[in-house]
Amino acid sequence: MTSTFFQRLRCLFLFLTVSLSSQAQEYKYEIGGMAGGAFYMGDVNKNTLFKGMNPALGAVFRYNANFRWAFKGNLMWGQVSGSTEGLDNVFPDNLQTSFTRSLIELGGQMEFNFFPYSDQFGYLNTKRITPYIFLGLGFTVAPGGDGTFAGPNIPLGVGVKYKVKNRINLGCEFSFRKLFADNLEGKDSLKDPYHIKGSFLKNNDWYSFLLFSITWDFGPRNNDCNNANSNSSFRY
Repeated sequence: MTSTFFQRLRCLFLFLTVSLSSQAQEYKYEIGGMAGGAFYMGDVNKNTLFKGMNPALGAVFRYNANFRWAFKGNLMWGQVSGSTEGLDNVFPDNLQTSFTRSLIELGGQMEFNFFPYSDQFGYLNTKRITPYIFLGLGFTVAPGGDGTFAGPNIPLGVGVKYKVKNRINLGCEFSFRKLFADNLEGKDSLKDPYHIKGSFLKNNDWYSFLLFSITWDFGPRNNDCNNANSNSSFRY
């Protein structure tokens, strides 16, 4: 048996391994931008979604482990605001106040695609559009006000991504960011105004993002397996 035979056998083995496994994306990475809105939920907005929506934008980097799983990093800027005006609940001493605050977030999330996501490999039932869910960990900093807020957050959200064409992806996602403190507003008067001891789930602030994204794929996974006797190549 010649070395050419073993080379071709190796190529066939690699092809079968890739085809019969969980199959990775054609490209390993994505990079792009996100833009949309942010809003706050806390002492002056207990349960109204999208109230006081403000601008948000950022950068996103994604590593596609395979068709189903991806790992995403983001750097976000957003603005949140709130006011006691018009609220049904009454604050101690009839407090009347409002706030507007910018925040910066650095975070990472793990994403799960409900459908195998790709515009290639149709024989594996891949889809160029898929809903997804994600969970992760981040860190939020909001300077100014009566003191800088800094602390971890837990992002939890849902989204949908669509591959417009090879290498170009559009996305939309909605998420909650769970904080572990009650002073995102940057107002001493709104830091535990009712003097009720907080817990993991109660009396702490949240903020949310509704974001649209566009990303570009790079870092191809396929490699050349060259035939020693010709200039042709086999790609896996």
